[in-house]
Amino acid sequence: MGRVLLDNVVKVFDKSVTAVDRVSFEVADREFFVLVGPSGCGKSTTLRLVAGLEDATSGDIWIGDRNVTSVEPRDRDIAMVFQNYALYPHMTVRENMAFALRLRKVPKKEIARRVEEAARILGIEELLQRKPRALSGGQRQRVAVGRAIVRDPQVFLFDEPLSNLDAKLRVGMRAELARLHQRLGTTVFYVTHDQVEAMTLGQRIGVMKDGRLLQLADPLTLYNRPVNRFVAGFIGSPPMNFLAGRVETAPLRFIHPAFTIALPDRFREPLARYTGKPVTLGVRPENILPGTDSPAATTVPARVDVAELMGNENILYLAIGDEQVVARVPPHPAPRPGENLPVRFEADRLHFFDAETEATLA
Repeated sequence: MGRVLLDNVVKVFDKSVTAVDRVSFEVADREFFVLVGPSGCGKSTTLRLVAGLEDATSGDIWIGDRNVTSVEPRDRDIAMVFQNYALYPHMTVRENMAFALRLRKVPKKEIARRVEEAARILGIEELLQRKPRALSGGQRQRVAVGRAIVRDPQVFLFDEPLSNLDAKLRVGMRAELARLHQRLGTTVFYVTHDQVEAMTLGQRIGVMKDGRLLQLADPLTLYNRPVNRFVAGFIGSPPMNFLAGRVETAPLRFIHPAFTIALPDRFREPLARYTGKPVTLGVRPENILPGTDSPAATTVPARVDVAELMGNENILYLAIGDEQVVARVPPHPAPRPGENLPVRFEADRLHFFDAETEATLA
């Protein structure tokens, strides 16, 4: 069983820097699990703890039914794919893929069978006699993945494997990795700073900040029900907009220096104790709609600062009072910079956060 379990794991560097702070979660057998967060949040350190490349200060790590907290990396039955590919430049693709098996003294016929099978799965059969310098970035990444596949591990560990690829190639490799997981049915523990990668690949996603796991859920739950402002702003592209204001309950409304909007009654209970107090309104770009034909009482006055015409949609950078928000709107009509454009917020899709703790209110 290829599950991974972290139980209250802590990693402290130099007796003062806590890189991983009491992290606990379980990656299920055959699951594609993604750990995401900004640079320095502790996600790669967490992966290295699972791999055995770092020693945990405290806590336990399990792979399958074994406690591997003190087990050497080579004995953990894992295979790791690095950001920089880590291919041996003097070896051919075939030799790179076979190297770990040769060290384990796997029979030559079995090595050949595994290498040929992995090359066929990844579509790199014609590259087996080349050396890394003769490969493109995408081909090198396939070889690095192939080197992991031949080991037939319980768990694959991916440490930001697509970071060195250009944008178009990253999209293609994301699809390849998803198909590969479906085909192999092996547990994948994947680390990235790219929330688009996380949302498109992960069956479940853990969001980290400052060494702590803030939320662990499936992609849609993270997107629609973030536990705090950080998760809400980190998940989604363009990110969620935040506007500071206050709530009044008679009638129920949100008051901003530049506008006032009525709120649906479902917000009454969660916002009741915040009457007259500062709160933060969150609204995603796709929930900001042109309000040209809407009643004036429901619209928010805005000015177009920048318009990015994408063909299938427009990304608008709008000035609302002294604050800027981003809206994703239909391609027609195309507003021009400097134009006044009243907008409306989809009331049922709003989020509210405590102004001090940043915890989700509704």
